[in-house]
Amino acid sequence: MSSYETYDYDVLIIGAGGAGLRAAIEAATGNLSVGLICKSLLGKAHTVMAEGGVAAALANVDERDSWRVHFADTMRGGQYLSNARMAELHAQESPERVRELEAWGALFDRTAEGSILQRNFGGHQYPRLAHVGDRTGLEMIRALQDHGIHQGIEVHMEHTIVSLLKNGERIAGAFGYEREKGRFKIFAAKAVVLATGGVGKAYKITSNSWEYTGDGHSLAYHAGAELIDMEFVQFHPTGMVWPPSVRGILVTEGVRGEGGILTNSEGRRFMFDDIPELYKNQTADNPEEGWRYTQGDRDARRPPELLTRDHVARCIVREVAEGRGSPHGGVFLDIAWIQEKLPNAPEHIRRKLPSMYHQFKELADIDITREPMEVGPTTHYIMGGIRVDADTQMTAVPGLFAAGECAAGLHGANRLGGNSLSDLLVFGKRAGEYAAQFATENGSVQIDTAQVDAVAAQVLKPFENSPEGDNPYQIQAQLQEMMQELVGIARSEENLTRALEEIQRLAEKARTVHAIGNREYNAGWHTALDLDNLLTVSEAIALAALERRASTGAHSRDDYPEKEEPGGGKYNTVIQKAPDSEMTIRRNPVPELPEDLHAIIEEMG
Repeated sequence: MSSYETYDYDVLIIGAGGAGLRAAIEAATGNLSVGLICKSLLGKAHTVMAEGGVAAALANVDERDSWRVHFADTMRGGQYLSNARMAELHAQESPERVRELEAWGALFDRTAEGSILQRNFGGHQYPRLAHVGDRTGLEMIRALQDHGIHQGIEVHMEHTIVSLLKNGERIAGAFGYEREKGRFKIFAAKAVVLATGGVGKAYKITSNSWEYTGDGHSLAYHAGAELIDMEFVQFHPTGMVWPPSVRGILVTEGVRGEGGILTNSEGRRFMFDDIPELYKNQTADNPEEGWRYTQGDRDARRPPELLTRDHVARCIVREVAEGRGSPHGGVFLDIAWIQEKLPNAPEHIRRKLPSMYHQFKELADIDITREPMEVGPTTHYIMGGIRVDADTQMTAVPGLFAAGECAAGLHGANRLGGNSLSDLLVFGKRAGEYAAQFATENGSVQIDTAQVDAVAAQVLKPFENSPEGDNPYQIQAQLQEMMQELVGIARSEENLTRALEEIQRLAEKARTVHAIGNREYNAGWHTALDLDNLLTVSEAIALAALERRASTGAHSRDDYPEKEEPGGGKYNTVIQKAPDSEMTIRRNPVPELPEDLHAIIEEMG
């Protein structure tokens, strides 16, 4: 084996967003050595892009809220495909995790009485999102980092992990490289936690940053873990579509929570046209009631703009398809209209939504206090991911854990806004806790030198391929275009079959991809290495979408418009790598709800 710089930890965390930082903090409490790896700089994790708030049933604004209501809302939003135990733990533990974050220095907005303020959000029955204006994710990362730096955690910034290392069935560590110089590193560990985020860069139009290339999903899959429900990709309904300078950038759901409305080219609030039966009792049937809800009227029902994200996104796509879209292929999101209701509307908007106001004024010369925004669905989040144990977050690979967006189970077919940030805190903490326990109870394992050398050779292959090989940027762009067109919001057997064929064609081209130059400062080489992750998750999404012959949650099939397959029952799709390296898929029936949890669902209607 060549000589590589080697680090040895009890627990290794891959990813330094909310889940990774919370896992690292928890793992370090047991006096264990903890390593934290981030692809970018510490503090630039995608968690900072989460704007609206963190969902937790603190009941500070409405005392009728409770973990039981939060649990029922999460299960309903996920079309009852969520892991019920994860939904239960999440609802029960979120308030404690938020108060803990406050104790570590997070500065939340306040009620008049001094409690943490909470706002309305789509799919949540009561105002539940603790927030810091519209910069909640940034404040969360700041508080976690400020607390975490005192825990003795070793941080490796701007490093990419390209393979997990195993000894037999058990995890042994990870192999990666330093992005600046290209130097290879071995990270030996008794336990590894994946907290790498999502897969948005598999699509052309996305709110996700450059790091979101499905690294954790792919690493776990190739190491022998299972992926579940990969068909469920959330297209956030309100990404900017115009001007080009802000295309794909997210407009927080908080805009709608503060009274923003969606209108089509005819000036009509089209969301009132299509309120699902499941939500009719909770949704306003007239604009005045919807407005009163956003202003805190406890007796009012929420406006249809605050229905679940999958439904709002489909309604927007329908308006555009039927010729009632905005000039640039979206619809209008208007918060400026509240000047009809509030005399100090511009000041109110700037105070409640400071980031939204400054971002669009600076980047697009749009003043949201005076004019509407043009918005449309943007690839935002994946509910599917690595299958984990609900309590411990361990995968099917002993010693390998996962938390946050790269893990799956909590959100089912569709995630409610704000549940992602509490997911990071609750299950990041649990992943760190049980990874530390595993490391304490199990000794070190030997790194397989032959395995390391094989991975290193594969990583260098783009330099050795013929200069006639394809350009990695072109393959990535072709993949993104294809996924946007064939595996987007509206899917069909014909398109998904074409997509799988195209993925195989692009995978063949990726094997001969050529990177010019050397390993230092080489973005083309990084892109070539990202391709394997992107192709893996793209194949998993398309294969799972082809398997689910129904339109459920965030997954919509034009050729199977019903919510469930006739006689099919509720199931999760499970993807695993076969011994011959083929990607396989099967269905796992969703277990019956325990009686106590079933009673909560019944009680909450």
